[in-house]
Amino acid sequence: MTYDSKPDLHEPPRRRPQLRSWTFQVVAGFDVPPNMRRVVLTAEDIDEFAYEPGQAIVMMVPLPEGGTGRRDYTIRNMDRSAGTISVDFVLHGDTPAPTWAKQAKPGDTIEVKGPRGGTTLRPDADWHLLTGDETCIPAIAHILETMPEGAKAFVYIEVGDRNGEVALKTQADATVTWVHRNGAPAGPSELMNEVVQSFPLPPGKGHAYIIGETSNVRRQRHTLIARGLTRDQISSEGYWRPGRIGGHDHVDD
Repeated sequence: MTYDSKPDLHEPPRRRPQLRSWTFQVVAGFDVPPNMRRVVLTAEDIDEFAYEPGQAIVMMVPLPEGGTGRRDYTIRNMDRSAGTISVDFVLHGDTPAPTWAKQAKPGDTIEVKGPRGGTTLRPDADWHLLTGDETCIPAIAHILETMPEGAKAFVYIEVGDRNGEVALKTQADATVTWVHRNGAPAGPSELMNEVVQSFPLPPGKGHAYIIGETSNVRRQRHTLIARGLTRDQISSEGYWRPGRIGGHDHVDD
């Protein structure tokens, strides 16, 4: 099967959706394994915040040179009784978002837009395939935690080695497999695509949730389409690309 990457000249350009703006205030910040910083946030109008597990918010993170930069971060969970949401930041160097997360203290504020994102649970699917890397653990963990009891899920998460594994809670009938890079750097590779190529497709209509490094997501999406899944059976988003700070890719080609 081939894939035509040429743009449709008759198709209107993609427009960013109009997202609601929020002013969030930091409630707390603390480290969580394996290498993340969790920041708990609230807002005066938090009761109006509605989202689905797997969605993200766009945070206006302070930049070293001044001003702010847009950064997409998945909502890790929401405590409606406390009126808070939590966001996990992978601590990888001194880039703006992890730096802000490490320095954030109660009372600090940050401007946010959202929620946004289409990688959310399809309850009518007979089975669910989820793949991602370290940056996707918050999204995958939250989706699993909120899956209904008995839902059939197959989860593959790429990490450096066993030290990158975390405990995942779910009531679903979930099989979780950790895929180790064993010294290879994170980034474009065939590792997760080979997993998807060999994944035995269960009977019934399934849905795949493919997230992570953009080129890896695209490879997996093409593989699943070649294996018979339709485009509307695949939710795919690129969370990052090597050398790029911030950004988010809609992978639907």
